[in-house]
Amino acid sequence: MRPADLAELVLLAALWGASFLFMRMGASEFGAVPLAGLRVAGAALVLMPILVWRHELAALRSHWKAIAVVGLTNSALPFLCFSYAALTINAGLSSIFNAATPLFGAVIAWLWLKDRLSAPRVLGLVIGFFGVFGLAYNKASVKDGADTLNTALALGACIVATVAYGFSASFTKRFLTGVPPMALAAGSQLAGAVALALPTLLLWPAHTPSLPAWLSLTALATVCTGLAYVLYFRLIAHVGPANAITVTFLIPAFAVAWGALYLGEQISVPMVIGGVVILAGTALATGVLAPRRKAAS
Repeated sequence: MRPADLAELVLLAALWGASFLFMRMGASEFGAVPLAGLRVAGAALVLMPILVWRHELAALRSHWKAIAVVGLTNSALPFLCFSYAALTINAGLSSIFNAATPLFGAVIAWLWLKDRLSAPRVLGLVIGFFGVFGLAYNKASVKDGADTLNTALALGACIVATVAYGFSASFTKRFLTGVPPMALAAGSQLAGAVALALPTLLLWPAHTPSLPAWLSLTALATVCTGLAYVLYFRLIAHVGPANAITVTFLIPAFAVAWGALYLGEQISVPMVIGGVVILAGTALATGVLAPRRKAAS
């Protein structure tokens, strides 16, 4: 990567890491559903004008049904799940579960698209899932006072979110290959906003959220979602998807740091160990740590 590309990669990781912080700051006042609904709506307001400016609106019209599915499974559902989890578990822990997305993506691609799984990738999946279930079992970094049921539901929501992300990756590869990335990004946010519009209105908080909560929502929607998508697709164009996806490994570090710095979240030993295990497994499963082949003699 060029230094400029590396800087954008780090910035993107910082923004996506901050999204877990802002979800923690906004979920308690907005509620999980309104927070997720306003997040996708705000992101759509950022991305749709860019789509029109790039003259790619026709691509959205041509593929709107498939893009709507991606909007549900790659935005509305996971954003809702992580917003719900933010009511119970720390930002850093949510981001570590999010880092397991490529693990679920690899399994779904193997089952659905018949992608080949080499021995190192299978080993990576085993290691990664061991880390996921270890974190869930130890209940690392759970909010003080959370009962067993709410904790289990929060951890389950994180896993549902990562499965949804993994499904979206295979669905996109199967049905949306060749579609302009900005049409996919903007259209999916718009579809997510439409899907969550009515639930957001029905579940609107009884008490008006505070100014800090509104500021958190604004940053979450416009910067951590809208701007982040623009950066992500810029990186894909400049360095390729394989290099761009390495942002996954940087997000937890930023999320943990933001949570500790601004919310005083504790960084527990099980959380660190589980995060390292998940990232190591993900690196193997995605080929980032693929073993070198011996040169032919």
